[in-house]
Amino acid sequence: MSTIKEYLSLKEFESIIFENNKIAISEVVLNRVNESFNFLKDFSQNKVIYGVNTGFGPMAQYRIKDEDRLQLQYNLIRSHSSGTGKPLNAICVKAAILARLNTLSLGNSGVHPSVIHLMKELINRNITPLIFEHGGVGASGDLVQLAHLALVLIGEGEVFYNGERTPTQEVFELENLKPIQVEIREGLALINGTSVMTGIGVVNVHYANKLLDWSLKSSCAINEIVQAYDDHYSEELNNTKRHKGQREIAARMRENLFDSTLIRKREDHLYSGENTEDIFKDKVQEYYSLRCVPQILGPVLETINNVSSILEDEFNSANDNPIIDVKNQHVYHGGNFHGDYISLEMDKLKIVITKLTMLSERQLNFLLNSKINEILPPFVNLGTLGFNFGMQGVQFTATSTTAENQMLSNPMYVHSIPNNNDNQDIVSMGTNAAVITAKVIENAFEVLAIELITIAQAIDYLEQKDKISSVTKKMYDDIRAIIPTFKEDQVMYPFVQKVKDYLINN
Repeated sequence: MSTIKEYLSLKEFESIIFENNKIAISEVVLNRVNESFNFLKDFSQNKVIYGVNTGFGPMAQYRIKDEDRLQLQYNLIRSHSSGTGKPLNAICVKAAILARLNTLSLGNSGVHPSVIHLMKELINRNITPLIFEHGGVGASGDLVQLAHLALVLIGEGEVFYNGERTPTQEVFELENLKPIQVEIREGLALINGTSVMTGIGVVNVHYANKLLDWSLKSSCAINEIVQAYDDHYSEELNNTKRHKGQREIAARMRENLFDSTLIRKREDHLYSGENTEDIFKDKVQEYYSLRCVPQILGPVLETINNVSSILEDEFNSANDNPIIDVKNQHVYHGGNFHGDYISLEMDKLKIVITKLTMLSERQLNFLLNSKINEILPPFVNLGTLGFNFGMQGVQFTATSTTAENQMLSNPMYVHSIPNNNDNQDIVSMGTNAAVITAKVIENAFEVLAIELITIAQAIDYLEQKDKISSVTKKMYDDIRAIIPTFKEDQVMYPFVQKVKDYLINN
């Protein structure tokens, strides 16, 4: 059980959405939220406050009659529930709810505590509001996507329940849940923020870390396959550069390979003084995709860490408008809903994951091209050359998918399009950035799955399974449990999908 109190760490956030930890709301939070609600209700009686007694966006110049204030909030929720495209997956929606709940718990939004309670129940009971991928420009936050969450909270719209898309009202009746009664600014407070892009961002970072780990393990395995020298990941070499990410990747490589019997020492061969060859049979140094792993994956690691820090700051921040300040007895109007921080970080993340995908594709090509590696048959074909095809077919998929990632890695951050009668004249496109990053990450898992199958085939051809490191051996055994060694051609797509699922879930 995780209790929402003062600050929610990224680790706690992930445990709730990935490990199904239940959440509770502390009395401190409930008192803070209630105090904010009561203050706003009193403070707004004789003042003009955006979204309380005014219209929204460019319609803010119109005063709303006192008797219409609550209906105004319902109108906002219903009119902005206009998303299209594919539904967001359940884990991203759960993350979005948690991010919104945590923001509203800060007491800067003036919502009634009933909002917090119902959002908690949606998370704890795995009730997933229907939220679509398309609709947010990330300026007044995730207006459209969060409107679909708000729609469920008022008992309308649809949810996914026990895997079925079901009207919210039916599920609430089954679960004995009551919709919130909209109060002074629930509509605006719920939809005016960055919680969807942030929630998707947390999910993206979680899987990006997995990709990094698999990429590192694959890189180590290929260095074993070619019996590379160990100096390119040595502490001495990598400590001559000051980048923490590079040093950490090199350290992880040393840890992964410490018990390999295939990795060689340069001093045992090229530095022995006994080598008299005029043309060296063995490579003096490896191709960049094998030799420069610390320099390539180091920036990936540092970027993931930085993105994680920004996300943690964002879901612990007040990101709606206006901001209710009980301490100073004031309401401040501004733009905390603007999603530029998340948009930029998602663009950075998809760029480095695309680079990781490119590394995997180049390593795959190295293994498949016998003229380059000089130790394996073409396409790591364990059957009859010319008659069988080995990994030739799946290389097309890896190449195509890598190319898609390269195209998708173009930034959303600089693709602002003014809208909302030019009230939103510069926007973040943060939600789009997060959704596209999720696609880049999924693609990367597909390329790595193909690479890992190829690595297992290469290990078998070279009869190295008893010589590889214990880390590589476990990876090899797990892959072999999914797809046994094959010589004859077979339909590959089910195996690629199974290995992809294995990488995602382990």
